Amino acid sequence: MAVLCYCLSLTPSLLPRAWWLQGLVAGVSAVVGYAVGAVAETLARFMLRWAGFRLRPRVRRRLWAVLGVLGAAAVVAVTAWSVRWEGEVRRAVSLPPQVVWWQWTLVPFVAALVGTVLLLIGRTVRLGTRLVSHPLGRQIPRPVAYATGVALAAFVIAGIVQGFLLRGALDAVESAASLADQGTAEGVHRPDLPTLSGTPRSAAPWDTLGARGRDFVGTATTRADITAFTGRPAKDPVRVYVGLRTADTLDERAALAVRELERTGGFSRRILAVMGTTGTGWINDQGSKPLEYMWGGDTAEVAMQYSYLPSWVSALTEDEAAATGRALFDAVFDKWRTLPAGSRPRLVVYGESLGSFSMESALDGSLPTLTSKTGGALFVGPTYDNPLWKKLTEDRRPGSPEWRPVVGDGAHVRFAQVPADYGIPPAPWDEPRAVYLQNGSDPVVWWSPALALHRPDWLDRPRARDVSPAMRWYPLLTSWQVACDLAGADSVPDGYGHRYGTLPTSAWAEITRPPDWTAADTARLAALLESVREPGLLD
Repeated sequence: MAVLCYCLSLTPSLLPRAWWLQGLVAGVSAVVGYAVGAVAETLARFMLRWAGFRLRPRVRRRLWAVLGVLGAAAVVAVTAWSVRWEGEVRRAVSLPPQVVWWQWTLVPFVAALVGTVLLLIGRTVRLGTRLVSHPLGRQIPRPVAYATGVALAAFVIAGIVQGFLLRGALDAVESAASLADQGTAEGVHRPDLPTLSGTPRSAAPWDTLGARGRDFVGTATTRADITAFTGRPAKDPVRVYVGLRTADTLDERAALAVRELERTGGFSRRILAVMGTTGTGWINDQGSKPLEYMWGGDTAEVAMQYSYLPSWVSALTEDEAAATGRALFDAVFDKWRTLPAGSRPRLVVYGESLGSFSMESALDGSLPTLTSKTGGALFVGPTYDNPLWKKLTEDRRPGSPEWRPVVGDGAHVRFAQVPADYGIPPAPWDEPRAVYLQNGSDPVVWWSPALALHRPDWLDRPRARDVSPAMRWYPLLTSWQVACDLAGADSVPDGYGHRYGTLPTSAWAEITRPPDWTAADTARLAALLESVREPGLLD
């Protein structure tokens, strides 16, 4: 079982892996297989003894020798063949298919090291269980003593992992993230425009915005930038940001965000975008800047920080993201609906990754709420736990693939990986419009707990263009493989993994339909924004 799981772990997954990561994946997989095999061996040995059947020692040694030879041959053969599989995965995401062969030969050795360490830990736990159960077995029935030893070992392990290792690791990450949040990126300076938070006239002081908030307002698009692109007079866009340190409670931060919108004139702009942030409070410029260029700066964007932690840690505490999204949107919406209907800005929402979860939660995970309360929505790289995404995907039109579902007749919602997907289905697209951008090879989108036991529909054919045709589903192992793919989700070209490049530019053009805006303008703006850095999972 260890050899089998090692071999299966080398089969294709969503994204290419570095040799050391593949060794880690293989080592853990082999130990899982070993554990399953050990349980199966114990049961088989009990049943054979009950049936009165025993293998002679000589036969047992010969069988072990045969298994050792076959196992070693399988490890060598599959490791060598996996170079070809890895090349296919790399080709699917537009990377050169060549793999450095001498690095790949290290995979079995890394796997052996990882497996040995994990096996030693397991054997230590078993030894501890026996040290407890054997003395008890002299006083109480042996099955009860052994069960007591197992329960005590499980209790101690859970206490160490949760109370020491996990809590300690989280505290260390949070401490480091909190310190990083107090820094300011090179080249980012406190702005002086009245349309931005963090200025001397702002109720949200510069030093309370957090590192990502200072990035957001400190690198804001200017009217000079917009005029240079459009050739027409423009306004300085409004950007409002409230950090965790700006006010003590969530409600106070949401109320302050509304006051900042009032101070900066955000409610008098043509477009008002409520934006969900990633874990550290990051907002992708690829999602924020296109609106400002398309609408001549006549826009306002507002966001709130909910964590210091990067997204991969913040995902463990999704309640904070949901509560923050709901508080911010409700506060903005309550003020927005008091305005005269003819002078309200168009209210849209945006979120990437965990930010999309935050904004969907603000809309109660409901399409009717989205269409009744907003003038459009853009969700990029949604997570498996996004309530609206999950419902829309489950209720898709029969025959449409999970990676590009068709919702009803496509009246309000479209899913896309390339701009041509906006035309699927070929039916009228009414307003308000919502767009989901999701790559077929994005593990952020496709990993879920259910993947451990259920084959996903996104592996049905036809598959997304960036998913290897050689990828197969295996219980438990595929879930582990895709979870490890998260480590490389940002290490691929735009249009693959968790990298969406300038695709939000074309999406915003479809959602908001700026006046006199053409496909050529979209292409020019995408080219202008191509160098903008996307947020990674570390954000």
